[in-house]
Amino acid sequence: MEQFTLKGKNIVITGASSGIGKVCAVECAKMGATVILLGRDTKRLKEVEGEIDALGTAGDYSSFSIDLSENLEGLTDIIDEAVQKHGKLSGFIHAAGIEKTMPIASMKAKDYENLFSVNVVSGLELAKIASKKKYVADKASFVYISSITAVIGRVGVVGYAATKGAIVAGARSMALELAQKGINVNVISPGTILTPMMVKYLDSIPEEEKAKRKEGFPLGLGAPEDVANTAIFLLSDAAKWITGQNIIVDGGYTAR
Repeated sequence: MEQFTLKGKNIVITGASSGIGKVCAVECAKMGATVILLGRDTKRLKEVEGEIDALGTAGDYSSFSIDLSENLEGLTDIIDEAVQKHGKLSGFIHAAGIEKTMPIASMKAKDYENLFSVNVVSGLELAKIASKKKYVADKASFVYISSITAVIGRVGVVGYAATKGAIVAGARSMALELAQKGINVNVISPGTILTPMMVKYLDSIPEEEKAKRKEGFPLGLGAPEDVANTAIFLLSDAAKWITGQNIIVDGGYTAR
């Protein structure tokens, strides 16, 4: 159905060199979008480009290496170059993020600053730039990747959870402010997703602990594609009347 396609849309994806961001990039390309890939690791970005090339019928792409924890000033130049090459932006997926598992007694102010700089501040800066009239299309959609830790408690992730809650809260106000520009703003809060990093972590813990983790999800643990598919829907014209929402994608974890 045409309203679910991303053909003709230019989508920025942060964190595109790995994990959920990488899969979002490839899946958006499959749906016909031109994707602007942002990530820290140049080698991994090249690998993502290769996957997109292998699709054959996928849309165009550009990629930019940037460390969002250190070079927010570079975002404007990247967006400007991407718009000059591909045309105005139809939206973005802010999938870049860092996680820190540590008891609050061991957390330092710098730890919180690092978490917020990437998970929150860079996403807000991206919205400020991408929503400018000279960069944004008449209709656009901004999608943030949060976490179920924004709505539930989990021991050892106070700083991380705080950043993810901030994204959920900020997106609601942003949705109201940007509606007048024809921009939808929504959040996806995934549960445990089997990214390569998560698989490595699960393989490192005792089987009993791993089984307990899995038992919390009635539909089992999630795949990156589960998040990507939700993002594609929110970026598509099919979601044109959805804004200011936090869509939880967690296999039933928070339904308990």
